[in-house]
Amino acid sequence: MLKLSDFDYKLPKELIAQYPLVKREDARLLVISRKTGKIEHRIFKDIRDYFQKEDLLVLNNTKVLPSRLLGRRISGGKVEVLLLKRKNGLAFSALIKPARIKIGEKIIFNGGNSYGTLSDRNELTFNLKDVESVYKLGVMPLPPYIKRNSEESDNLYYQTVFAKEEGAIAAPTAGLHFSEELIEEIKLAGVNIAYITLHVGLGTFKPVKSEDITQHRIDPESFSVSQDAVNLIEEARLKERRILAVGTTVCRTLETFASGKKEGEADLFIYPGYQFKLVDCLLTNFHLPCTTLLMLVHAFLGQELAKKAYQEAIEKKYRFYSYGDAMLII
Repeated sequence: MLKLSDFDYKLPKELIAQYPLVKREDARLLVISRKTGKIEHRIFKDIRDYFQKEDLLVLNNTKVLPSRLLGRRISGGKVEVLLLKRKNGLAFSALIKPARIKIGEKIIFNGGNSYGTLSDRNELTFNLKDVESVYKLGVMPLPPYIKRNSEESDNLYYQTVFAKEEGAIAAPTAGLHFSEELIEEIKLAGVNIAYITLHVGLGTFKPVKSEDITQHRIDPESFSVSQDAVNLIEEARLKERRILAVGTTVCRTLETFASGKKEGEADLFIYPGYQFKLVDCLLTNFHLPCTTLLMLVHAFLGQELAKKAYQEAIEKKYRFYSYGDAMLII
């Protein structure tokens, strides 16, 4: 049995990155070989050295919406809202804290000029004119381990430079390290780039509670693989070129695509024992203990090597989680 405790580790709190680096590509990069177990310590922009001509680099072009809203009840109490998905009109499925707010109650935003009504359980309907007006009330939904409020700079840094398709409530963080200049340099080196879309949803943060991890289920997330991406993937397979997935979201999307789906809902849970069909190399950030993201890394790298890499990252004081450093598995 694969136990939840097998994916636990202790991380000093000071290693949890609270702010991004000014230059995205200046993050540190731990490079580990699946074949030899060799670990190298580089700077992210050095990732160029690990590409080969006609490799296929796959990026997730989802765009994070400013979906965290801070409001108050008519009685004056503070309310925090996370908009998960638009349902219809101006009704959104949402996480609302505190949870004791009753159906029919109003939550006031923007000094009282705007409000949302709890129209159903976990559903908020706004009195505004359009969706854009709703998201103007929001800020970037930083993860809870970043112990500060969202700032203006997060609008830039908690978004990849290639973000295009709106719909995520969290960033595909492995992609945050790429600058536009670095992407151009990679293209000039003869590397092909494909864009897929997976809108990161609440399932990314859903804790695994069962000690037998195989009993866990991932919440579905909307994804699509464009025809351009399909063509590049098929070409890479035909020429036996490497496919490099940038992040766990891309990895899960590619592996879902390998099963015959080009779009729809992705709920593939990858854990040790999974046989990868498309992904040859994986770029990823360092993930929280006991999460499905870490389990995917263990599946790709092997449990012993994954533990070794994480232990070394801790010893070398790498920065962890969303605004942290990265690991390239080759």
